[in-house]
Amino acid sequence: MSPNKRERENARRRYERYQQHVSSTRAQRRHRWTVAAAIVGVLVLVLGVSLAVNLTAADDVDDAAEPAAGTQTYTLPDPSAAQARTWTGTIATTAGDIGVELDGAAAPQAVASFVSLAAQGYFDGTTCHRLATGITVLQCGDPTATRTGDLSANGTGGPGYSFGPVENAPADDAYPAGTIAMARQGGNGSSMGSQFFLVYEDTTIPADEAGGYTVFGRMTSGLDVVTAVADAGVQGGAADGLPVTDVTIQGVETQ
Repeated sequence: MSPNKRERENARRRYERYQQHVSSTRAQRRHRWTVAAAIVGVLVLVLGVSLAVNLTAADDVDDAAEPAAGTQTYTLPDPSAAQARTWTGTIATTAGDIGVELDGAAAPQAVASFVSLAAQGYFDGTTCHRLATGITVLQCGDPTATRTGDLSANGTGGPGYSFGPVENAPADDAYPAGTIAMARQGGNGSSMGSQFFLVYEDTTIPADEAGGYTVFGRMTSGLDVVTAVADAGVQGGAADGLPVTDVTIQGVETQ
């Protein structure tokens, strides 16, 4: 073989070895990148799952901290919470404000319950659902604003508790204008909850087997507001039912 030919052959072999080296290097490089990409992908997946779990846990905490609407519960306070004292306050309504004075000495359980519910905003947005022209009362305090029959068969809504027996009922069954008293169901003296009635004219309400009705306060102002509602009458011209004038309690403050 001539020198020139031998040199060309050696050059060809060197070139082939170089190409093999390049191919091998590229293959190794591709392998390393594939492995690295796989590792990065796993890390991203793990971090993503961890983040999702943390966000879900945070959402659970927020949900737990904020009870769903309509799930709030109320607890009947001890009568001692009324402190055997006189409370004053205001029932703000869409028909006008009504000043009140509550007798914690005469009706401690009723006053303690009313003051506690008022402080929790229980009455806010509730409608006075019943105007009775026979016994001259405007009944309020039912969050469902339902009613059936006469005063003793009042609306069905309440705070989730009931109490009794009747406190401070008048011996002569007489309820002067301005009286604030607890409503209850039939002859059950332990069925008082959140519903109360405002007497806008002197009236007599006969006692039943449970006695009369718990008088726990009086109106110090705003009797004219309730009287105006009574003058507007009952829807449909009835003697007992939903008043023509809307009376929605906007808030109750006591002190």
